[in-house]
Amino acid sequence: MDLVAVGLVLFAAIAHAGWNFSAKRAGAGGALFVWLYQCASAVICLPIAVIALLGERPQWSWLLASGVSAVLHVAYGLALQKGYAAGDMSVVYPVARGSGPLLSVVAAVAFLGERPGHWALVGAGLVVAGVFVVGLGKKRVSIGPSLFYGGLTGLTIASYTLWDALSVKTVPPLIYFCTGAVIQSLILAPYAARNSGRIGSLWREHKGDVLVIAVLSPAAYIAVLYAMRIAPVSMVAPARELSIVFGSLIAWRFLREPNPVQRLAGAFVVLAGVALIAVS
Repeated sequence: MDLVAVGLVLFAAIAHAGWNFSAKRAGAGGALFVWLYQCASAVICLPIAVIALLGERPQWSWLLASGVSAVLHVAYGLALQKGYAAGDMSVVYPVARGSGPLLSVVAAVAFLGERPGHWALVGAGLVVAGVFVVGLGKKRVSIGPSLFYGGLTGLTIASYTLWDALSVKTVPPLIYFCTGAVIQSLILAPYAARNSGRIGSLWREHKGDVLVIAVLSPAAYIAVLYAMRIAPVSMVAPARELSIVFGSLIAWRFLREPNPVQRLAGAFVVLAGVALIAVS
């Protein structure tokens, strides 16, 4: 993989783990919390989109592509927040981030015609294996809901990853993401209007978390979009899962979740997989 793509993916992994920590902190916020950070992202992204449009010749197909992406990202945000309300970050996050790239690689090979090298496939397998080593082990409570919502989130990740990989070949990434951010906030606006009485208290309680996600989530996502423009999705999708290492360490250090030795062992497996992908 190109070294620029590796750098973009590494940055995205760190930023992604950081904003998921904020999402876990506001796990009970549900769809209204998702709407709040989507609105904050839209406010940040709208002027960027306007600037990015200068010198471009917009096409209606760009709006359609961004609209489909927005629907998939809303589904992703809702599934993830539901998972964080139901269980540990150290289960939901690894399962979501592990099943997503597994499905992405399979679909990229089956439907996009990509043919990654043997070592890249071995690396992808190691990433997925390491993710599950980190996330699955002896738990003090039932992990059924965490596994379910983690898997559901992974399915949405695979869906928007593949759609994005197709879309950014024709739509400038900044315009694509910023337009999608605005559409996302509009999709959940009717729900927010029906629950307007909770908005003020939720904002006061989790303002910092909303702003962290509003900044880090777009930054991570746009970095991945640019990485997918210069490297195959079947390599970018698994490599970005290095975020599981950072996310698991955050969950152990700040949320006091158990099994640090297991997490570190899984982290080494993930790193080995990322290394294979990077040099393939």
